[in-house]
Amino acid sequence: MHSAAHTRLRHNSAPSALTPLIRVSTRRAVCPRCLRPRSACICALAPSVPTDTQVLILQHPLEVHEAKGTARLLHLSLPASQLVVAERFDETELQRWLHQPWDASDAPRQAVLLYPQTPGEPVASFSPEDAQARAMPLRLVVIDGTWRKSRKMLYANPLLAQLPRLTLTDTGPAAYTIRKAQREGQLSTMEAATHALQALEGWPAQAWQLQALQQSFAGLIAQHQRLRAPR
Repeated sequence: MHSAAHTRLRHNSAPSALTPLIRVSTRRAVCPRCLRPRSACICALAPSVPTDTQVLILQHPLEVHEAKGTARLLHLSLPASQLVVAERFDETELQRWLHQPWDASDAPRQAVLLYPQTPGEPVASFSPEDAQARAMPLRLVVIDGTWRKSRKMLYANPLLAQLPRLTLTDTGPAAYTIRKAQREGQLSTMEAATHALQALEGWPAQAWQLQALQQSFAGLIAQHQRLRAPR
C-alpha cells in the first residue's frame, strides 16, 4: 500500500469490458476495469446512468482495495463522474478538480460537498430547491472513506472544508449490511450519493435512474454475501 499522503491517482472513463484481464503477482486474474479479482468482478452490476450533475469521488488511499467498498461501482455507473485517490491534495490541483471543466465541451462548475454539518464549523448549506444556488452547473463532491478518514481528508484540504454542504435527511435505514457503520444512520458512499443525486436531479421514486443505482447496490451486497457464504 502506498503512503496515504500526497498520493494521487486519477480514474477516467473505464476501459472496455472486453479489455483482457491482467495478471498480478498473486496469480489471481484481476479485472482492469473494476480492479477486483475475476471471481468478484462487479462490472456486470454497473448500469450506465447519465446525470446533469457531475460527481467527483475523492477516495482515501486505504479504501482502494477494500472489498466491501462501493465507490468504484458508483464511478462505473455514472458516466459523468471522476474518481481520484488521495488523502491530501495540492491546492491548485484540487481547485481544478472542484471547479474547472473536465473536457472541452464542459463549463466551470459549482462544487457542492456531500457531508453533514459539523458543530462549531459554520459552513454554508446547499439546498437543491434554491434557484440562486443552482445558477451554475453542479459538481457533487463525495468523500469515500470511514468517518475518521473522511474527517482527516476534510481537515487536510481547506478547499473541501469551505465548500457549501449538502446534508441528507430522512434517508431511512441503511442497507449497507456488509460493513459495520461507525455511527447510527451512516450510509455507504453509493447509498449517500444516490440519495443526493435523487435530490439534485429531481428523480421521482420510480425514476429508472434511481432504480438502476439501487438495484446495482443491492447486487453488490448480494454478491458479497454469496462469495462469503460457507461452502
